[in-house]
Amino acid sequence: MEIVAGINPRMQLRDVGDYARRVESLGFDTLHIPEMVHDPFVMSSLALAATSSLHVRTGVALAFVRSPMVSALSAWDLAQLSEGRFDLGLGTQIRKNVEERYGMPFDKPVNRLSEYIGAVRACFDSFGKRECVPFQGEFYNLSRLQDEFIPESLGDIRVPEIWLGAVGPKLSALAAEQCDGLITHPTNSHSLHLRENIIPLIDSTSGVGYTRIFPVIAAPLTVVTDTAAERERLIDEKKKMLAFLYSTPSYTPTLDLLGFGDLGVDLRKRFSAGEGEENYRLIPDELFHQVVIACSFNDLADEVHARFGGLVSGVTLRPPVDTKCDDALRSSIEALKGI
Repeated sequence: MEIVAGINPRMQLRDVGDYARRVESLGFDTLHIPEMVHDPFVMSSLALAATSSLHVRTGVALAFVRSPMVSALSAWDLAQLSEGRFDLGLGTQIRKNVEERYGMPFDKPVNRLSEYIGAVRACFDSFGKRECVPFQGEFYNLSRLQDEFIPESLGDIRVPEIWLGAVGPKLSALAAEQCDGLITHPTNSHSLHLRENIIPLIDSTSGVGYTRIFPVIAAPLTVVTDTAAERERLIDEKKKMLAFLYSTPSYTPTLDLLGFGDLGVDLRKRFSAGEGEENYRLIPDELFHQVVIACSFNDLADEVHARFGGLVSGVTLRPPVDTKCDDALRSSIEALKGI
């Protein structure tokens, strides 16, 4: 199982290198870099430059807010910098964020993202062949690439894989059709949802001739601590995150599956009315413990294996801020790899 580290998206850029070295020393295979308040490619470059074996993947970079050529060039540069330790994870974000926060179009998102992935691959082909490999579609036209603008060949260095962060069935199917792996969202990482919806969809979409298991990285929220007071603080913190996420319609399929469908409607109404302060108290403990891994360090490996063993190819875990628990976390990772 691939053990993936998350990162605080608000981490100061000057601290990213030290954090990446810490993650590498703890035994993590990969570091996922989100796009929230920092440029994910800048953060990725800092992490890669500070490490020697850690794999880095954008988890995820937003496709529609930049051109396919820009994403391809960034990924190519990071592959060269790291000698093949970088993968490009892409995602869409929700319509309002793309249109109103970034001022970019969001029409026909599934078709647009499908085309975007094809355009990035065409760029990779152009860079490798050192000639323009044209791409013409409904949304993107890449038909001009002079010699002066073609980056150096990667030679024997591995070309970045393209992964997709997806929640709904259409994008999950697109991942299986066109990408090298799927990254789930914290709201669709429940093992029942994966087993009943995501994995069968991927198996049916991959189709005839697919020769390997399609990689899926589950990204559950976690509360891992050996301290009672810290556990209570972290539970409140994660409940606040869940309340915010579950107020978005796209993130509620797991609620319906687990019998909490009305909760999403209630949260949506309260957030719309500006009543968000205490909404986390609406998250039942029963639901919380189904969707969040809450345990001690000693039990972490067994808990992850019980939920995801044999189901997915990897799982993300966020190291605690306090490094005093690093020895315990390192032992947990070693135990998980040994199962």
